[in-house]
Amino acid sequence: MDFNLTDEQQLLKNSVSDFLSNRYALDTSRRAARSETGWQPQVWKSFAEELGILAAPLPEDRGGLGGGAEEVLVIAEALGRHLVVEPFIGTVVLGGGLLRRSSSELAAELIGGVAGGDVVTGFAALEPTSGQSFHSVRTSARREGQDWLLDGEKIVVSDAPIATHLIVTARTSGDDADVAGLTLFAIPWDPADPPAGITAHHYRTIDDHHASDLVISGLRLPDSARISEIGEAWPMIDAALDEATAATVCEAVGMLRKVLADTVEYTKQRQQFGVAISNFQALQHRMVNMHIEVEQAVAASYLASLNLGGPRRTRAVSAAKATIARAARLVGQEAVQLHGGMGMTEELAIGHYFKRLTVIESEFGNRDFHTARYHRARGSKV
Repeated sequence: MDFNLTDEQQLLKNSVSDFLSNRYALDTSRRAARSETGWQPQVWKSFAEELGILAAPLPEDRGGLGGGAEEVLVIAEALGRHLVVEPFIGTVVLGGGLLRRSSSELAAELIGGVAGGDVVTGFAALEPTSGQSFHSVRTSARREGQDWLLDGEKIVVSDAPIATHLIVTARTSGDDADVAGLTLFAIPWDPADPPAGITAHHYRTIDDHHASDLVISGLRLPDSARISEIGEAWPMIDAALDEATAATVCEAVGMLRKVLADTVEYTKQRQQFGVAISNFQALQHRMVNMHIEVEQAVAASYLASLNLGGPRRTRAVSAAKATIARAARLVGQEAVQLHGGMGMTEELAIGHYFKRLTVIESEFGNRDFHTARYHRARGSKV
């Protein structure tokens, strides 16, 4: 595998990094995340109009730039390094991944909106009984004339409090845990005024992102809202989830690099007994262990991203996510401990990175889930 960036990819990396360094202050983003708005819409529009990163991985014939996994890797790592809360992975990678696999007119229209910064999606998939399995769906969709009626519950719908559209999984046939029988619907969405048939509870998560729990009762949708073939949505969902998981791995790598660098720098400045604590061998050993975990995480991100289009996708993504889950815990906890009590204060950046890394441990499946998935993909018994 070639891990070197092309000239165009290096230019993309520099452009995104320069933009975020100059115009994305951590304290400003945290205040925005805790405000009534919940994010910085003007930054999102700049991502679309000035940087063009919202169009980067989307197909050219639908208003995108036709980029691939390498471009997403570069962008996601830069966003992670700067702890960006705007929903690039949820909307562009996951939402866009679902929409570009659809042949519906609605999906094509929404992709153009994503690329232009006008559409933000929330993926309503997990349910109270799902555990970590996205195919475990009890929400039902049944025909009534030319329409569909949906009933069920969805939990932890990321980005729903700031979304313009929801993409909802519903079961049109089969048992609760079948991968067959799932259908996707796209719903226009106003978080402040949900459509008739949906009750929403919005909340802020510990990492300053936003999510909602939904109760769906008698939601009526026209057939034009369906963006998959009836009962055949799982291959679309599985592939898009792997792309979003790989992007989250890359986001975590950006954070891990930043956390390690900040921790090393802090130990050079903090003194005890008249010397910098970076001179203490015990602490040096701990930082070496952090460095090893970060390098393994980097390798895992390449493994996942460069295998997304091949037969080893499932194994590569699950191996990377299991690796990242371990690295996020070890590096995050060590960084907080080496910073002492101030490591968890709101004023210090390290605490915010730690919270996001803690969420990433279980986002799109925790270490145990992906270890088991990896072994199943290899045909091994766990």
